[in-house]
Amino acid sequence: MDISALAEQVEGPVLRPDDEGYADEVAAFNAARRHTPDVVVAARSADDVAAAVHWAAAHDLPIGVQATGHGAVVPIAGGVLVSTRGLDEITIDPERRTARIGAGVKWRALLDAAAGHGLGGLCGSTSDVGVVGYTLGGGLPVLGRRFGFSSDHVRSFDVVTGDGERHHVETGDGSELDWALRGGKGNVGIVTSMELDLIDVQDIYGGGIFWPGALAPTLLTVFAEWVETLPEEFSASIGLLRLPPLPDIPEPLRGRFTVHLRVAYLGDDAEGERLLAPMRDVAPPLIDMVGRMPYSELDRIHMDPEHPMPFEEGGVLLRELGPQTIETILAQAGPDTESPLLLVEVRLLGGALARGGSDAVGGRDAAYSLFAVGVLMPPIAEAVPPAIQQIVAAMAPWSAGTMVNFHGVPGDDADRARAWPVPTYERLQRAKASYDPANLLRFGHAVSVLDPA
Repeated sequence: MDISALAEQVEGPVLRPDDEGYADEVAAFNAARRHTPDVVVAARSADDVAAAVHWAAAHDLPIGVQATGHGAVVPIAGGVLVSTRGLDEITIDPERRTARIGAGVKWRALLDAAAGHGLGGLCGSTSDVGVVGYTLGGGLPVLGRRFGFSSDHVRSFDVVTGDGERHHVETGDGSELDWALRGGKGNVGIVTSMELDLIDVQDIYGGGIFWPGALAPTLLTVFAEWVETLPEEFSASIGLLRLPPLPDIPEPLRGRFTVHLRVAYLGDDAEGERLLAPMRDVAPPLIDMVGRMPYSELDRIHMDPEHPMPFEEGGVLLRELGPQTIETILAQAGPDTESPLLLVEVRLLGGALARGGSDAVGGRDAAYSLFAVGVLMPPIAEAVPPAIQQIVAAMAPWSAGTMVNFHGVPGDDADRARAWPVPTYERLQRAKASYDPANLLRFGHAVSVLDPA
């Protein structure tokens, strides 16, 4: 395949598998997904992205997109990979409380830049993910119950659609692109930059508490009752955690099954202590790290892995967390099981997450999110995928679908459709037919093309 014409059109490197730099551009955070595209375009501008799309269309090649690699749910095999990690510009407007960021910017860089102005962004459980990819899937923030999804706070997108055209999209402009980009993941185009609102926050009351795993039945039951009393300013999740016996893990948690409560509260410490008291009163913890903390250090709440590893994940939304739901979760991953899963998390939704404008975000009507993840390493690697499938299937009686960012490996059309309500999914299919009629963007959580008629 002659890539000389493409190389002449773009500023960034154009790489083949044997070229230096290829391995770095295709590497994903999920080390279980090995991308092997025929060509990589390491974009340095929106023009580079548009040129890559036109070239791929001319050669009838599918297109994959990657910035940080956290969304690598399936390998990109063959075709063209557009790497957007080089689009890393950040501009903070403290007066308007906005940020304009390129597609390669991670939350860590944006949080650090915004903190200097006493501002923050609606980051999720880890600041290591890319802002754009996270937001295209809706983006579930740590403070989501107070502020809603990250995509609710986007002001504009710059995007190259699957037909190679460049667009500037203003939120609320009534366009189908505006609707599809907020929650529709990467189905209609490749976002090159985005402007979003920042929030006026410098610190919060938050952190995590760990208890012995034997207390999981009691803690889950109390959690389900306790969260019903919380205001929207208080977000919470609880995880069943099985950490490996590695030396860099704190001794009380090393190689043990524990329960990890995660909280974030936009209020004063005294009220935070009062609201948290029913959970603290259950039993003495192994570790209690809840208190006043800089907002920019919110990674301390969930303590997600910081380094690439091979893993598989999956999720399901829940309508309720009643006694039978809890019993089923415990049967799958509780203290009396030999579950191979690193984490099974139940996260409280509702509040501002249930409200929003016209967009493609799924999950607004759910009460909870259940998310499971396992590490694909011996001796448990082969047991992880079926364990995830089993717990998702077991939750079917209470399922409200899933969210695309927490869906995991996409299966057939019916499985992919679980990430959105039926009317939303069908509308997203029609939008894809309009903006990516050749279905070039078909890696990842891609929907099938539906006739616009």
